[in-house]
Amino acid sequence: MRKVLILALALGGCAAEKAPLPKAPVAAHYAETVALTPLTWREFFADARLQRLIALALNENRDLRIAVLNAQAARGALSVARGAQLPTLEAQGGFTGAQTAGGGFGGFRYDQFSGQIALTSFEIDLFGRLRAQSRAAFDRYLASEAGRRASELTVVGAVAQAYVAERLAQEQWQLTSSTLADWRVSLDLTRRLHDAGQASGSDLAQAEGLVRQAEADLAQRQREREVAAHALSLAVGAPLPEDLPAPIGLMLASMPDHLGAGLPSDLLTRRPDIVQAEYNLRAAQADVNAARAAFFPRLSLTGALGAVSPGLSGLFSGTNKAWNYAPAVSLPLFPYAGLRGNLAQAKAQQGIAVATYEKAIQTAFAEVADGISAQQTYGPQIKAQDAAADAADRRVNLSKLRYQAGVDSRLELLDAQRSAYSARQTLLSTRAGALLGMIGLYRALGSI
Repeated sequence: MRKVLILALALGGCAAEKAPLPKAPVAAHYAETVALTPLTWREFFADARLQRLIALALNENRDLRIAVLNAQAARGALSVARGAQLPTLEAQGGFTGAQTAGGGFGGFRYDQFSGQIALTSFEIDLFGRLRAQSRAAFDRYLASEAGRRASELTVVGAVAQAYVAERLAQEQWQLTSSTLADWRVSLDLTRRLHDAGQASGSDLAQAEGLVRQAEADLAQRQREREVAAHALSLAVGAPLPEDLPAPIGLMLASMPDHLGAGLPSDLLTRRPDIVQAEYNLRAAQADVNAARAAFFPRLSLTGALGAVSPGLSGLFSGTNKAWNYAPAVSLPLFPYAGLRGNLAQAKAQQGIAVATYEKAIQTAFAEVADGISAQQTYGPQIKAQDAAADAADRRVNLSKLRYQAGVDSRLELLDAQRSAYSARQTLLSTRAGALLGMIGLYRALGSI
């Protein structure tokens, strides 16, 4: 029995200690391991319009509000858990009066006043059950705080991505609108030439086809522009203000063109979602310790110290003392099956927390690797696409000259215009993709 008690005390002493975390299931290095320089979102996003929207979102976004309230609820649960480890003191007072019947003397009256400070069922945490529960509550509070930071990072990234998508839709609409205006002028000229017998029916049909296609594209771009504006408003969590600073064009938007990824181990402390998963895992480990400690006896103490007196004026004077104490030991016998079930459930939750923690690390590693690939490949792609768009514009200018000189047909000029329009649309999409890639890497690195 003595050995069992010593073992139980040892287990109780370790109940609140941190268990080791599983090894990170990722490689030790990225393809690129440039030193990481943390940037705040105001440093990363230079567009004043986007900065205004992010600041508004951090005040209005409903998901972030929920995360803040969850942190407040976890703080309250922590206070409850810590309070369970402290003794509860109560001030009590009372009055007792009695009258006895007695012969011709009118009986005898007895009065008693009492006052005391009482200790109500204070559990002496020999085996660490309450400490483990307090540790679990503390870790869940830290997890909720990390969750709040993760929500902030998510909101910043979501607003930035929605903003780029909105800018892309707007600029593609503008490009389509200006192209349609040019092609309508060209169609009007082709019709007059056709009426004068200087252009074929094929030229007229080709010009009409381009205009109708551009009209269809414009309707699509208008729909995309409205949907993107709705998505941006949803990400912000409020209607967009009318006094926003003027936007910066996608081709002129400024973001750091290179972010160092550091080492995968950096993510374990920088990514708030990983920190959140870690604290949830530690809380689950503490729950297992609490479930184990529940198998051992519980020692509680109830007592009171006070005074009694037949008169209220003399209650706290003299030697009018009264006290009591009642230590109690409870040993779980019949609920043993339920305790085993609680322990099995706690172990299963711990296993889930381990898998969640490992998945968070793997997801973060993949997102950083994707971001590195984006920052390495989008630069050459944009350069090449920009050159292709310039070449398409030069072809249009040359085709115009050749057409006016009678060397090329109207069909050749229209084909050159269609190619230039397509190249410019692709350039805008590629530039937006590069910006989204940098935003994704910023989020993946856990910056805020």
